[in-house]
Amino acid sequence: MSDKDFKSHLPIRDELISLIKGLKAVVFDFDGVFTDNTVFVDQNGVESVRCWRSDGLGLSRITSLGLKTLIISTEKNHVVSTRAKKLKTEYIHGVDDKAYTIAKWSSKVGIPLSNIAFVGNDINDIPALREVGLPIGVADSYDEILPFIKYQTNKCGGYGAVREVCDLIVNMRLKK
Repeated sequence: MSDKDFKSHLPIRDELISLIKGLKAVVFDFDGVFTDNTVFVDQNGVESVRCWRSDGLGLSRITSLGLKTLIISTEKNHVVSTRAKKLKTEYIHGVDDKAYTIAKWSSKVGIPLSNIAFVGNDINDIPALREVGLPIGVADSYDEILPFIKYQTNKCGGYGAVREVCDLIVNMRLKK
């Protein structure tokens, strides 16, 4: 593992601290990041997912520091919009190309891609992970994305990974 790898089991390196302190926005995938990738479907075809409640407090902590947040998802599903609205977080769902969507959003909000973190978990996140300044994977990410991330959470998606990322940012920002 090279010095450029910032996996969570290694000490936080100066370059990672610098990237975190330079962040102006964090973009999160939904399925597998906010959720544990499980979907419940009832007999009427209505889907529901399980999310980690304390992720919301984490998001409010980073937004209070002035960071923008965005949830993106390939799924066009009411669970994404419902959860995002509850969290008071902007969202875009039904996305075919996350890298393009993040670049377009980056331009719209006036934040360079180098000042954006993206948190993903699966192979369809690789193009987006390659575009941002701080690519992050959750603990249970698929192995294929590992070469493309600079930090991997200790928590799995749907089990506090979002909160962990938010707390890391807050702690690094408040550290003297």
